[in-house]
Amino acid sequence: MSVLRVHFTAGDLARTTIAAEPDPLWEILLSLHQTQSRDGQVVLDGWRRAANTTPRPALVSLQELAPPTGYSPDFLTPPGSCDDLDTALDRLAATPRATLDAELGVLATRTAATPWMRELGAGRAGAMRSLTGAIRAYHDRALRPFWPSIRQHVAADRARRVQQWAEHGIAGVLSGLHRRVRWRPPVLEILDFADTDLYLDGRGVRLQPSFFCWHAPTKLRDRSLPPVLVFPTAPPPGALHRGRPGQPAPLNALVGPTRAAALRATVAGCSTSELARRCGVSPATASQQATVLRGAGLISTRREGGAVRHEITALGLHLLDEAG
Repeated sequence: MSVLRVHFTAGDLARTTIAAEPDPLWEILLSLHQTQSRDGQVVLDGWRRAANTTPRPALVSLQELAPPTGYSPDFLTPPGSCDDLDTALDRLAATPRATLDAELGVLATRTAATPWMRELGAGRAGAMRSLTGAIRAYHDRALRPFWPSIRQHVAADRARRVQQWAEHGIAGVLSGLHRRVRWRPPVLEILDFADTDLYLDGRGVRLQPSFFCWHAPTKLRDRSLPPVLVFPTAPPPGALHRGRPGQPAPLNALVGPTRAAALRATVAGCSTSELARRCGVSPATASQQATVLRGAGLISTRREGGAVRHEITALGLHLLDEAG
C-alpha cells in the first residue's frame, strides 16, 4: 500500500495550527472536482444543479485546470490561510510567470493543454483576467449562496478538534483526522498517496478543514511551499443549503437573530470587536450579547493579552447542531 509519511519534529508540532475558516480557493478547487463526480449524491446533488448554472465557458475553463482526479496546479490555492476571496484572488493573480509555466507543464503531461492554458502559462495578462473572472463567476453561482452553511460546518468541525486538542493534545487531533490517516509518532501516515517522505523541517503544518474535500486528505505538490494538509469534514445530508435572507432559521426564532448570529460567530472564536463586526452591532451590544450567552453556558470567555476571546462551549455547539 502506498503511503505518504509526514515527519514531525518537536518544533513542527509546536507550529501546527488548525484553520478557523474555510479557505475560499481550496473550496473552489475541491468543489470543481465534485462538479465532475458522482460522489456524495445525497449531500451534493442539489448543490451540483446550482453549480452547473455557472456560465459554460467559465465552468469548462476551470474544469480544465481542475480535473476530477490527479494533479491540479498549486497556484490555484496560493500559500497562506485567507478567508477573503478578493485577497485570495490578488495572491493568485500575482503568481510568477515561471510558476505558471512550470505547473501548467506538469498538468499538460496528464491532459492536453488548450490554447487558453498555453496563454496562461506564458503569463498573458488577459488569460489571468479570464481565470480570475471565471473563478468569480463560479463562486457567485456555486459557493456564495451556500457559504453560510459551509462556514458554519467547517467552523463546527474545527471547534470539535480544538476541544480534542485541549483534552488529548495534538496527538488526539492528528490520530483522529481521517480514517485514512494514522499517527505513529513522530510520523503522520496518509494512505493512498505516492509512497514518499515529507520532512516538515520545523515549518509545522496548517490543518485546513474543508467541506468539499472528499474521501481523503490532500496537499500541495510543491514541497517548498508552506505545508498545508486539507482534510474532509464529512458533512451529513442537509448540511449544505442556501442562505434564505428574510426567512428566520429555527435558532433565530428561539433566541433572536442577533444572539443567534453572536453564537455562530463564536464557533471559530473571536474577540468582542470581532463579534461586533460579524454581527453588525456596536461593541457594547456585542459585549451584552456575550454576557447573556455566557450566563446560559453557551460560550466561554477568557482573557488573551489585552483583549478577551469568546469561544463556543459543547452545549452551544450542540444547540447549533440541533438547530441545523
